[in-house]
Amino acid sequence: MTATVVFCVTGWVLGWVVFGRPRVLAADIEPVAHAPAAATPAGLQRAIIIPARNEAGSLGGLLMDLTADRAATRTPLIIVVDDHSTDQTASIANAVDGVVVVGAPDLPIGWTGKSWACWNGVAAAQRLLGLTTDEGGDLQLVFIDADVRMAPGALDVVTGQQRNIGGLLSVQPHHLAVRPYEQLSALFNVIAIMGVGAGHSSPPTGAFGPVLATTFADYQRVGGHQSVRTDVAEDVALAQRYQDAGLTVNIRLGADLINFRMYPKGVRGLLEGWTKNFCAGALSTRYPTLAATVLWVTALGSATLGLVDGIAGQSLLLHAGIYMAFVAQLAVLLHRVGRFRWWTSVLYPVGLVTFFGVFVRSTWRTLVRRSTRWSGRTIDLTQRAAAFESELT
Repeated sequence: MTATVVFCVTGWVLGWVVFGRPRVLAADIEPVAHAPAAATPAGLQRAIIIPARNEAGSLGGLLMDLTADRAATRTPLIIVVDDHSTDQTASIANAVDGVVVVGAPDLPIGWTGKSWACWNGVAAAQRLLGLTTDEGGDLQLVFIDADVRMAPGALDVVTGQQRNIGGLLSVQPHHLAVRPYEQLSALFNVIAIMGVGAGHSSPPTGAFGPVLATTFADYQRVGGHQSVRTDVAEDVALAQRYQDAGLTVNIRLGADLINFRMYPKGVRGLLEGWTKNFCAGALSTRYPTLAATVLWVTALGSATLGLVDGIAGQSLLLHAGIYMAFVAQLAVLLHRVGRFRWWTSVLYPVGLVTFFGVFVRSTWRTLVRRSTRWSGRTIDLTQRAAAFESELT
């Protein structure tokens, strides 16, 4: 009994510690003393690149946000890269005035679809702006997923923040969980923030791919998406390339400025998405952070089992108190990362079971079967690793 209580209390405290205090994307940007020199806003070019595969249900909203904000942000170029969509994605993009639609070429062996789309989007921006590899140091690249929504002025905040701090800026949008099954993403969102170390002063171990901002010069310096073409979690790998090159990586939460619905198409998409990313993310997490996160998750389970024992007649008030302490903690953390229902925290054991199931599935698919599936494509991890090794030799 005493050991269980101590374990749960320790896990609860570690939950606060490992989550930390992630910074929020805010309009009041202050210059950073060590930031590199940048062009004046009036002369700064910005290219938005949107990789899109079967995004007819969401792309229109993002394009509406960006084109409505065009005059304020002086955005010269919006490129949608149609990644072999079988729906109306290309038609929707073509119907928006001022948007350039580029069809991604056939996917080469050894590339993941998103990295290939982003790489071709940058190449299109170079052609359209008439830049060579040695030019365009002041050009900012902003990669935005098609399911993202941006408030007025949000793009200015993103590019202004990147200009001040340099390197790679990653924004994790505020997650809008609308339908009941979307509540199953709750724990994944919290654990993702914990794992990447977004709430601490030390450099993060990865990045979040929905919104990435960088300069063209830095992107070329690290090899861009070509350098992470074999990686399923390309955002995590790209952040590591920036850090290896001595460039900073910073993470912000989207809060009121940037949001998204991650998996609006159903439970299957939710399971596939988290399966694709979660094992790779865990492998990149620092060992102390990973250990603390595992202990916190285990404590969540212990508190649940303790409540069951309490209902059976063993110290109900004590176990109910511990359980409600975790409920309150989750309510606070979930408020930071998304818009989840009040009952999501109360019924967190449902999400916990889902998390364990997806994590086991992700580990099996990534480390044993060496394949995963996303957006209608089966990704052969063995084939991609072999292709990458053959290029090195």
